[in-house]
Amino acid sequence: MGVITVIIIYFAVLNILGFASMGIDKWKAVHHAWRIPEKVLFLIAIFGGSLGSIIGMYTFRHKTKHWYFVYGMPLIMAVQIGIACWIIGSGQIEIM
Repeated sequence: MGVITVIIIYFAVLNILGFASMGIDKWKAVHHAWRIPEKVLFLIAIFGGSLGSIIGMYTFRHKTKHWYFVYGMPLIMAVQIGIACWIIGSGQIEIM
């Protein structure tokens, strides 16, 4: 298994986790159950699940009234895209 394959699997798993965590936390909020801490939701995004978290936010209409989620999640994703472009541009990882 190549490096690119491992990276793709890593980000796929984290984005599915980000999406699912937003849905689960929304369900728990509606049912007044124990909630997923906001810190955990942000950590999932920071470690690579930002796109899934953003899609989950708007799919489940969860955390969309909190400015730090509305602006924080896209900011995390923008930083991650910038880092990825820098790594690819520096030649540290070859895509093809």
